[in-house]
Amino acid sequence: MSNRLTQIATRTGDDGTTGLGDGTRVPKSHLRIAALGDVDELNSHIGVLLAEPLPDDVRELLVVIQHELFNLGGEMSIPGYELLKADAVLRLDEALAHYNATLPRLKEFILPAGTRSASIAHVCRTVARRAERSVVTLAASETVRPEPRQYLNRLSDLLFVLARVLNRANLDGLGGDDVYWKSERLARDSE
Repeated sequence: MSNRLTQIATRTGDDGTTGLGDGTRVPKSHLRIAALGDVDELNSHIGVLLAEPLPDDVRELLVVIQHELFNLGGEMSIPGYELLKADAVLRLDEALAHYNATLPRLKEFILPAGTRSASIAHVCRTVARRAERSVVTLAASETVRPEPRQYLNRLSDLLFVLARVLNRANLDGLGGDDVYWKSERLARDSE
């Protein structure tokens, strides 16, 4: 892995290229840079979510996820490098099972709404899906281990579930339940 940054304004990217962790330079439009940028954006959105009132267990989980996303970004920055471990995917599977067990079955599609923290979790979910698509696109032209894709897939699912948990936690007094889409079917079923 290359040296850590000691200065931020290097001006080396003025020509439209950027350096990977192994020292090679690629265009800023490179698929690897797109995937890396989407993972970085996701991590930043999770940082915004962490600025909200959260249940302690959710906060602890999100802090671990931020570190794992940084590992995933590191892996994306160095072709052929392994940094994200398989147990990170397993940890998300376990968290999904734990939090899903506390939630009622969905009656209908839900809107990305409710409390501020739940809404931010939904934004994180959509960015996780975009990051996953970027990694899949990169993997179509370069070798990428399956763990980054699997991790982002599970994480987007977990963020959906956590949004539901956060609505029920009602830490800002504005939630309490999912915000259901008002579909014609749901209206007919409730008559």
